[in-house]
Amino acid sequence: MRNRALSLLRLGLNRPDAEFRDGQWESIAQLLSGGRLLVVQRTGWGKSIVYFIAAKLLREQGRGPALLISPLLSLMRNQLEAAQRMGVLARTINSSNVESWPAIRQELLANQIDILLISPERLANETFHLEVLGSLASRIGLFVIDEAHCISDGGHDFRPDYRRISHLLPQLPQGLPILATTATANDRVVNDIIEQLGQGVKVVRGPLVRESLSLQNLRLDQQSERLAWLAEQLPQLPGSGIIYVLTRRDAERVAEWLRQNQIHAEAYHADLGDGDDGNEIRIKLEQKLLHNEIKALVATVALGMGFDKPDLGFVIHFQRPASVVHYYQQVGRAGRAVDSAFGIMLCGAEDESISNYFIASAFPPQHHVKAILEHLRQHPEGLSAVEMQRGLNITYGQLQKALRYLSSDSPSPIRQLKSKWLLTAAAATYRMDEEKVRQITALRQEEQAEMRRYMQHSGCLMEFLEHSLDDPAPRPCGKCANCQGHALLPTECRPELVRQAQQFLRGSSQALPPRLQWPPYQALGSYGFRGKIKEELRAGEGRALCIWRDGGWGQQVAQEQADGHFSEAVLEALVQLLVEWHPNPAPGCVCCVPSLRKPYPIMDLAMLLAQRLDLPFIPCIRKVKDNQPQRLQFNSVQRCRNLDGAFQVDLQRGSYAACLLLDDSVETGWTLTLLAALLRQVGVQAVHPLVLALNNLGQE
Repeated sequence: MRNRALSLLRLGLNRPDAEFRDGQWESIAQLLSGGRLLVVQRTGWGKSIVYFIAAKLLREQGRGPALLISPLLSLMRNQLEAAQRMGVLARTINSSNVESWPAIRQELLANQIDILLISPERLANETFHLEVLGSLASRIGLFVIDEAHCISDGGHDFRPDYRRISHLLPQLPQGLPILATTATANDRVVNDIIEQLGQGVKVVRGPLVRESLSLQNLRLDQQSERLAWLAEQLPQLPGSGIIYVLTRRDAERVAEWLRQNQIHAEAYHADLGDGDDGNEIRIKLEQKLLHNEIKALVATVALGMGFDKPDLGFVIHFQRPASVVHYYQQVGRAGRAVDSAFGIMLCGAEDESISNYFIASAFPPQHHVKAILEHLRQHPEGLSAVEMQRGLNITYGQLQKALRYLSSDSPSPIRQLKSKWLLTAAAATYRMDEEKVRQITALRQEEQAEMRRYMQHSGCLMEFLEHSLDDPAPRPCGKCANCQGHALLPTECRPELVRQAQQFLRGSSQALPPRLQWPPYQALGSYGFRGKIKEELRAGEGRALCIWRDGGWGQQVAQEQADGHFSEAVLEALVQLLVEWHPNPAPGCVCCVPSLRKPYPIMDLAMLLAQRLDLPFIPCIRKVKDNQPQRLQFNSVQRCRNLDGAFQVDLQRGSYAACLLLDDSVETGWTLTLLAALLRQVGVQAVHPLVLALNNLGQE
């Protein structure tokens, strides 16, 4: 059997001299004997080799198809190519291949598929349970949980949908071989996974040290300093690599800056396009990096655990990651098959606020849970998520998160029937486990504290990571900056380049695409606006000078707004933005969004801007209702209901030149959308929204 497994390994790797790594054959043999196994091995060890070969050998023994649950289906292309070379017929059921589901179901019924790959979210789908899992569960030959740290609520990447796996395990046949894999898990997470998998679990755990990796930490508070450092140091680094950032916006901005400095870089994140289009773009970017056609991918965590490039020369973090486990998984992509590679962590002033936002938004708050359940009690016929927004002041993203959390709990208080959500019998006594949420939140905060300690650590950096991840034999690496006693890469950069980076940030205005559809349920009933926004009522594409509290103008704009006065420097920045933007048709006047609470700062700025542009300032928009602040409204329906009847335009119908519509900040753009429609309704030729700051982290 070992010889057959070795031949499959060599086929999969396309290397006739390939040999098993320590623990690989032993893991396969354990599964062939019907055992339960947890494999904790660093990225690049070959965990997918274990389950593909085990699945193939079990199939050759007459067992049923393997079922693999993974959050990384879109990033398993390298592994699936290896499986194909072994003769393993793998199929995926996911939201992007709905048209293929009937054919895949027929292949499953005909026992033609060797391994079926699904995401954990698929377990929440009743159609999948009825049409696929119901017929498959009794004849599964191997059950695989990839990225098994997600099953542990103490893990760094806990996902509520993974809780469904523990509900599924008791339904599986007795004696079924079960494999759980992860690249990084400390003792606490390992014990949690073992408890959920049941008795008799064997653990295969390898060392974590990366002999080829040289680590260094560097604190540069300002984004301009970090951008300058990247532009100066990247050309000196070996090969190609990855620059990790925390937000999609930073991925785009850092990549653009590097390109401006003649460094070939591309942004990589989850929002590159919809469905198959986005997937194709990401595949092309991965191929460019794999073939060293670019110097770096600037990526969010969307470039996850499934990506493998053995000769990656460097991994740089533009901001501090969420935990030691995140950091080790990401930095460990470098240097797998080269003698020397760099892992550099840059730390900035914005790290804390971004991390705190992600921690605070990880779980639905209790008042959201109560509101959702009460709203469903009032609608026993069920409601879709879109319909719920009519009666709930919750963002669509927060609503979806809460529904996923509730539906994955056991017993669940809700269930989904097609597009509708309904209460279950368990709803009458359901209580959210707030103590568990507090414990996990405290754990996330401790993980951040550990990252701060790592940043300030004066001893061996690799040994710190090994200690944190409970490696049984941590030791100094001898290669990091601290072991060497000096910086591996320069810690400062040319002041001239920092100034250029600051100018780049200050020139990085944000496009504001126009809304095309009014929200449902006659949210703007008093104006009669509903359905598609007519082209003759739409705003033009607008511009925001900066991102709220971000590098460039963001901090200054936030401070000046709080002080109640905008400076000459901000005024000049708006003028320069207009010169570069050149809105068409050219504006013939300036208007502003009025406020009953703080009327003067934005009105004063609008009048000064009009003077500088030699245009009339026309205060034709009047606030006629003292409504609630828009920042207290959390979805499109609620925001527009709050705006309904709040403004009127004091102009007679006629023909007016295009206007600039100025506001201090924008989140979702509904105020600008409404006012543009009102202005265009009375004959304004075009409306060009211009705002000081875009402030939409976490908004719709």
